[in-house]
Amino acid sequence: MNMQTTIKRSAADYRWVKAPEWCPGCGHFGVLQAIYNAFAELNLDPAKVVLVSGIGCSSRLPHFVRTTSVHAIHGRAIPYALGIKLANPSLEVLVVGGDGDLMAIGGNHLLHLGRRNVDMAVILMDNSVYGLTRGQAGPTLPAGIKVKAIPKANPQGEINPLLLALTAGFTFIARGYSYDIKYATRLIVEAIRHKGAAFVQIYSPCVTYNNVMTREWYEKKIYKIEEADPTWDPVVHDEKETEIKIRKALDKIVERDRLPLGIFYKNELVPTFEERYESIYDPNYRTLPPALQPVEVDGKTVVDFEKLLADRLL
Repeated sequence: MNMQTTIKRSAADYRWVKAPEWCPGCGHFGVLQAIYNAFAELNLDPAKVVLVSGIGCSSRLPHFVRTTSVHAIHGRAIPYALGIKLANPSLEVLVVGGDGDLMAIGGNHLLHLGRRNVDMAVILMDNSVYGLTRGQAGPTLPAGIKVKAIPKANPQGEINPLLLALTAGFTFIARGYSYDIKYATRLIVEAIRHKGAAFVQIYSPCVTYNNVMTREWYEKKIYKIEEADPTWDPVVHDEKETEIKIRKALDKIVERDRLPLGIFYKNELVPTFEERYESIYDPNYRTLPPALQPVEVDGKTVVDFEKLLADRLL
């Protein structure tokens, strides 16, 4: 009689042997631990998890996690991850990156992931500077702030990542803080569980180059939405609620004097890209996706190239 046992994993089971290479005190350590904790809480099989990153301090994170990982080129983590997820939708795919990688050169890809509503999560580690290249102003650095690596105050307006994600069509939007590891863990768990495209911004202070938006600076401003308003409910339970829930999320997302943390919006009533593709193109897509389809038998191709070409021209 065959007995199948379920392995219960701990956070330590997801740590790679390589030690993290960040400055002492960097906020990214907290994000890394939150990811370990989230994977352990969900008891994810490391062989079925793919972490994808681009370039930057934060994009080193997959090096320190015991899963399959892809360290892609600058700003291209999302299209790499998108290809992996759509080729094999049974995989748990997460993108991790910084504000420079995901909001600047990678911003266009973020928009299209949102509108497609592919069932995967993006974790933005936001420190408002390009830490890997010595602290230039990042796309989330507010105008008028002078961090020590730039000669004068930043003349550019900042991107609001959550506002961008909401307008792009992400169906789960949240914000955490790297020094509150327990809370960040909860948000990452919910993002992974969510059916649809999930976006989590995590404030992750740079202790080396951002001498303005420090831990002390953030902790004077941040607050948890559900603690300030116990009636807060970001979940769309009925399609008729969608507009009012979006408006409520917007009110919180655009706050500037105080910085709310929590889940701003969650809507699982929107069909995912995988569901749409299955219903429109291929009813067997999720049971037999491209990555699992045979391409040859006994050394001979079984691919119908004429049909393949026709599909590409649709």
